[in-house]
Amino acid sequence: MRAMVLEAPGKPLVEQELPEPEPADAQILIEVSTCGVCRTDLHIYDGELAEPKLPLVLGHQIVGRVIGAGKGAGRFAEGADERFCFPVPGDTPDDHTAPLLCAGLIGYRSLRLAGKGERLGLYGFGSSAHIVCQVAVAQGWRVYALTREGDTETQELARSLGAEWAGAVGDPEAADLDAAIVFAPVGDLMVEALKAMAPGGTVVSAGIHMSDIPSFPYELLWEERSLRSVANLTRRDGEEFLPLAASVPVETRIQVYPLEDANRALDDIRHGRVEGSAVLAIGG
Repeated sequence: MRAMVLEAPGKPLVEQELPEPEPADAQILIEVSTCGVCRTDLHIYDGELAEPKLPLVLGHQIVGRVIGAGKGAGRFAEGADERFCFPVPGDTPDDHTAPLLCAGLIGYRSLRLAGKGERLGLYGFGSSAHIVCQVAVAQGWRVYALTREGDTETQELARSLGAEWAGAVGDPEAADLDAAIVFAPVGDLMVEALKAMAPGGTVVSAGIHMSDIPSFPYELLWEERSLRSVANLTRRDGEEFLPLAASVPVETRIQVYPLEDANRALDDIRHGRVEGSAVLAIGG
């Protein structure tokens, strides 16, 4: 089995041949065809998430076919732990499905935590935001996409996916928001989002890792504004979101890399060179 392996944080991934796994009790064996590259993979690579189990094959947004099953695994036609797998609805190609499995689910859970309202701000418009933007618009939100100043390409992408407005963080046009989701792992953006909130508004951090949030005056939190975070996903999220994404339908914008270019994919995510989602083509 060919894989790209992280041997130490900050060290380039190494292509290796690993033994073919055997499914244990209640596990299924999946032949992976594609894998979305997530910013969480970059946080692990950079050593920002403590104590990864090394050596480690990065990647968790995988799509493939069940080719074997362990004892007691009966949820899928044939045999990883079947409790954490989902059937993929519709006929969306594997490489366009992969980003839904973390980026899409994180965005969906964040949107649920944002509550109800009319005006939604998305801070950072990468893999997750470009998916949740479409879901939010379908649910009736007026979406405001906030990016780095001068990032006109990303702003145009946001408008093409249904955002009512797209511009730079801090632009006074994005004000009196009912909710905001902060996707970029930058603590300062939590404060910027608070500044843009209407009374009673909610700011949700969608990141598993974020730089420190700087101190801010209490008046930004006053009038019943709130800060929330997303800690993890649940099976219920997957069971709800995947059919919803098919019904919208969500269009994933992807940049495909061969498996051996996994290091380049991570570097492109780090430097904001990916429009939408990065995906590794593995085979199968």
